[in-house]
This record gives sequence, structure tokens and C-alpha cells, in this order.
Amino acid sequence: MNRDFEGKQAFVTGAGSGIGEATARLLASRGARVVLADIDRDTVVQVAAEIERSGGRALPVRIDIKDPASVEETFANAVQSSGAEIDLAVNAAGVTAPLVPCANVAFADWQRTIDVNLTGTFLCMRAQIASMSRKGSGAIVNVTSIMGSHAAPGLSAYAASKHGIEGLTKAAALDYAKQGIRINAVAPGYVDTPMITARMTSIPDKIVALHPIGRIAQPDELAQVIVFLLSAGASFITGSIHLADGGFSAL
Repeated sequence: MNRDFEGKQAFVTGAGSGIGEATARLLASRGARVVLADIDRDTVVQVAAEIERSGGRALPVRIDIKDPASVEETFANAVQSSGAEIDLAVNAAGVTAPLVPCANVAFADWQRTIDVNLTGTFLCMRAQIASMSRKGSGAIVNVTSIMGSHAAPGLSAYAASKHGIEGLTKAAALDYAKQGIRINAVAPGYVDTPMITARMTSIPDKIVALHPIGRIAQPDELAQVIVFLLSAGASFITGSIHLADGGFSAL
């Protein structure tokens, strides 16, 4: 296995399941010390234990990404515990919203979706960039969605949050391009994660049909794209949104 991230410290949100978990495991297998952050600490404790048993290095932490104090405290503790700044970051934490027309979206659902998906990504990026700036280098990958460039009925809150992440990614990349910090995003189609389990059980054929490749993605497939963007192989890539959607956007 390639150990190209040996000596690097990575911070992954949403690391308790899905894309975040798969990415954390892959980074650890390639030598990184990974801080696994999730609002459900029990899940990251379990994932971290499995990484450690496999010879990797992992630190599980609880984070509420929509809470500025929680984000700042978690990042400060992670840096202090290791004695090293953050080199790599993946913002994979996110939530869905009820499938309802725009005028029927409850304000609480709108607020939660924007707070977690968009504001949470911003708050984490702010802390990540501060740490990376002290080193003069780093790479961040945000996980957006095909709904960051497309839309579907009933997804106004979710699509708005993901469109926002894409704009945030591009603007921040320009802010720090000359400071050695690369910032990109990956936009998946539907992925086999707990987030979409309920929808897959109700309309599985319809969801699969949206992907010309004939299936939805596995988290490991997205992790490979994310880790490439964090790697030295992507050294000239910043400010870009990378589709990994099984042909969804080509229809």
C-alpha cells in the first residue's frame, strides 16, 4: 500500500459512516494520522479502534459542525494532542431534508440543512485554513453533491446548501491559492450510505436509473477520488468541483 501520507495529519468530518468513514480509513492506510470527527462520538470511537487494530493512527472526537465554539475547541484540541498542525482536511458531514416543495419547507428544516451543510462546512474550513496557514501548505476537499449543480423536485433546501458549498469552495480556493493551500470539492451522485437508505427502499429503481453506469456508488469509490485530490498527484488542482456521479450529469 502506498504510504504517501506518512507524517501528515488529516481531519475528517462525518467520519462515523459513509464517505467520511471510507475516506478516513483510506487516509490512515496510507500513513496519515487521522482525526475522526462526528456528532455521534460512539461511531468514530468504533472506527478509530478498527483503524488502530489495523496498524493505523486515529483520534476520535465529537464535533457539532454548526456550532462555532464546538468547531474551534475540537480543532484546537486535535492540534494540541498531536503537537502538529492539520495538513489535510475532508468536510464530509451533512444532512438531508424532507422531500417537499419549496413553499412547504418548514423553516426549522431549512435552517438545519443550511446550518449543517453550508455553515458547518464554512466553520470547519475557517479552522482548517487557520491551521494550514501556520504551516504554509495544506489541502481541503469538501463533499458536495450532484445537487450542487443540478436540482430535483422537493430538494430546495438541500440543493441550496450544496450549491453554496460549491461557491464557497471556489471563492476560498482563490483566497488561498498563493498560500500553498488547495481547496476542491467532490460532487457525488447517489452513494450507498445511511443518508439515502430510506429513499433507496422506497424508489430504488428510479434512483439507480438516474445513473447511466447502472448503479449507485459505494463510499470507497468516492474516498479514492477525495484522497487523490489531497495527494501530491493533484498539486496543480484547486478551485474545482469534481463530479463522481456515474454519468448522472451527462444525461
